[in-house]
Amino acid sequence: MKSDIGVIGLAVMGQNLMLNMNDHQIKVVVHNRTTSKIDDFLAGPAQGTQITGAFTLKALTDRLERPRRIMLMVRAGEVVDGFIESLLPLLEPGDILIDGGNANYVDTNRRVAALQQHGIHYIGAGVSGGEEGARHGPSIMPGGAIEAWPQVKPIFQAIAATVDGVPCCDWVGTDGAGHFVKMVHNGIEYGDMQLIAEAYHFMKAGLGMSHAQMQATFAAWQESELDSYLIEITTDILGFTDDDGAPLLDKILDAAGQKGTGKWTGINALELGIPLTLITGAVFARCLSALKPEREAAEVLFGHKVEPVTGDQAQWLEALRQALLASKVISYAQGFMLMRQASEEYGWNLNYGNVAMMWRGGCIIRSAFLGNICDAFRKDDALPFLGCDTYFKTLLLRCLPAWRQVAACSLASGIPMPCTTSALAFLDGYTTARLPANLLQAQRDYFGAHRYERTDRARGEFFHTNWTGSGGDTASSTYDV
Repeated sequence: MKSDIGVIGLAVMGQNLMLNMNDHQIKVVVHNRTTSKIDDFLAGPAQGTQITGAFTLKALTDRLERPRRIMLMVRAGEVVDGFIESLLPLLEPGDILIDGGNANYVDTNRRVAALQQHGIHYIGAGVSGGEEGARHGPSIMPGGAIEAWPQVKPIFQAIAATVDGVPCCDWVGTDGAGHFVKMVHNGIEYGDMQLIAEAYHFMKAGLGMSHAQMQATFAAWQESELDSYLIEITTDILGFTDDDGAPLLDKILDAAGQKGTGKWTGINALELGIPLTLITGAVFARCLSALKPEREAAEVLFGHKVEPVTGDQAQWLEALRQALLASKVISYAQGFMLMRQASEEYGWNLNYGNVAMMWRGGCIIRSAFLGNICDAFRKDDALPFLGCDTYFKTLLLRCLPAWRQVAACSLASGIPMPCTTSALAFLDGYTTARLPANLLQAQRDYFGAHRYERTDRARGEFFHTNWTGSGGDTASSTYDV
């Protein structure tokens, strides 16, 4: 009997996706470079299922219905290219390769174009939800060769999470659009996690709260507008104890790791000229946390200590809740700004309402207000900034006084909250009609003759001033990187 899809890779995500497919009567054949893992999987988690094994790539391709559908669940980069090279002689025009890993969208662009020359359809599918999502319903963001979508749509939408009966999976766009949207998802995830960590730090170091008190607070927040997967798991983490009964969280080293998608998001924001201040701040916060020995020495050197936050604790917690909520909105807003610029740059024609719909379930950044984001873009697909929507404008204005209060207190008390304060500074900058960039332009023209535009002349007309009287009238050319 032929299988519906082949999956290469037996790490936890690959295993759980296959078990998910089997639950939906999708016949799967699996291959792994280390073939002993195939036997272990079939005798273990896959025992009693319809999943079969193939110990060579030839055996894998021979067992698949045509057009063949093969999903790579392997490490991004050279490993993917290696499997593509090995599979290519075994495939025929119309077959479909799917990369379900966290690939850089630039690599996906290249692979789509290269395989098209051989008549092979390539899909870059972002998959979010971690182990649990892969097993019971992830968010899936496919992009690439649109011709292949009808062939993989039934499988992907069957195994994806659903919200109100709608699968958290839809076509994203051509080339590397799917992996780009997944990259931005992960960037927002970085920001969201850092913001929650900063709120936890404010509670612990500033308000002196116990783990039980913090857990109760996050549990209460889960019943508010902050309802989200990350708030939910933070509540669980704060209540988890080690074998000795002490909070496990206190024994975890404060040096964060990262796999690169947050960094890629920041790099792309710089390349496309989008001020992703919060998300890049979250990446740098992880980099700073990794300097653990240096931070320990510097704390002694500077005698740094956090001043206790005084006043009514309940009032501070409500202010902190509002600051976290507003900052989270900015994190999502910046992510959508980056997607909009990329869509225009690369001609992807992204549907932002659909992206929000795909993120409502299964993925790590699923949260209650993604429905509101979907509504906002359904009303105005050309929305330049999420805060311009009536719902989010009202929310941000309502939270603004408390947000400023928390930001000011963190600075005065010595509690580092780089993303909470960065989000506020972004909103202040975005809503300020005249920024001090006029001085920057004057400085650039003074030392480099880079020229400037004038408020009393039409946009696009540039001027140079001989500021010193000896610089001359020759100006530099004008361009943006």
